[in-house]
Amino acid sequence: MKVKRYIAPTSKEALRQVKDELGVDAVILSNRKTKDGVEIMALADSEMSSLVETPPAVPHIPQYEHHRALDTTESYSKLLPLTHEPAETQKVSSDVMSASLAHDIIAEIHAMKSTLEDQLATVAWGNFTQRRPEKMKILRAMLDAGFSPLLSRRLVDKLTADFDYEQSLKQAMSALAFNLHTVASDEMVEKGGVYALIGPTGVGKTTTTAKLAARCVIRHGADKVALLTTDSYRIGGHEQLRIYGQLLGVPVRTIKDTDDLQLTLSELKNKHMVLIDTVGMSQRDHMVAQQIAMLSNCGTDVKRMLVLSAASNGKTLDEVISAYQKNGIYGCIITKVDEAASLGVALDAVIRRKLMLHYVANGQKVPEDIHAANPRYLLHRIFKSSPGDSAFTLQDAEFALIMASKNSAEPSRTGEKSLAGFNYD
Repeated sequence: MKVKRYIAPTSKEALRQVKDELGVDAVILSNRKTKDGVEIMALADSEMSSLVETPPAVPHIPQYEHHRALDTTESYSKLLPLTHEPAETQKVSSDVMSASLAHDIIAEIHAMKSTLEDQLATVAWGNFTQRRPEKMKILRAMLDAGFSPLLSRRLVDKLTADFDYEQSLKQAMSALAFNLHTVASDEMVEKGGVYALIGPTGVGKTTTTAKLAARCVIRHGADKVALLTTDSYRIGGHEQLRIYGQLLGVPVRTIKDTDDLQLTLSELKNKHMVLIDTVGMSQRDHMVAQQIAMLSNCGTDVKRMLVLSAASNGKTLDEVISAYQKNGIYGCIITKVDEAASLGVALDAVIRRKLMLHYVANGQKVPEDIHAANPRYLLHRIFKSSPGDSAFTLQDAEFALIMASKNSAEPSRTGEKSLAGFNYD
């Protein structure tokens, strides 16, 4: 096993030497600072492979010596149970022991390599903080506002280098607003049509359905609006919408299956707007596919509006969007804005997944607590509020560690693809 030693003024230069001579798969054994610079001990990947493929030999005890030992004392024979086994069994046991030892060595070396990479990445982030303090302030502001590290890094990388904080923040907000696609008017109410509000349980689909119906009643009259519900599973689910319908003077019908939906929509074809309140279910439920199939095969163009809760975390929102986006989403509505610590998490998901945002809802009042989405206003509201001294606010040392970590630095394939078209106006 040929271990090679490299010394360079910096860690980056030493790693470059290792890569040039031993390749990108080289195994880093150790690194330390010396008076001459940084010393790295490395091993070629082929050398490590040979270590695994050629296990050390286990000494064999001759049979005649074993018999002599048995004649000497019975206790000594108990210390050598291996010699009672056939030669083939002894060889297999030694091979297993050697392979296990080699596996442990490799695992420890990879752990050392990962630790070194994290340390170097942390140093790199520290240098970036010193060289680009204004960009780091913007990055911190975006993370504190709930935006993902992936989107935040992509945006900050494109900011003008010599801008101060205020100029950088203005440029960042402009870029976010440009990529947040919204319908800043009552397009649904004005154009009309058949809309199904879909999404997981507890996001406020029924209340949002009632709010939209009320806006349409005010604009076009109660005789131009109809309400449908597929929520026959939840106790009192259809009764809640029925109460809203009575208050608005709008009929409410319960739908059982695809045929029932097709027949009902045919009868309501003269209505300006038909709103369908669907049963809430987990994004991981196989019934999601059946629900989408019912809406797709009813013979009418049913536009699916995904309802997202601003109080959900980013990973949950990504799962929800992935589950419902497979067959197309016409637009989305963000609810529970009043319950969320920040709107940044939900807007981040909408931007990354390129959804069309129609409304935001911030309470239970019908129809007051729903508003057309205005990107400039929403972003101004996000960055205007200060996170304060929270348990979730990163300190400087924690910030560098998290941003330099492998999980943070390497985005998922979905996130990478979703930001491919991120633009700047």
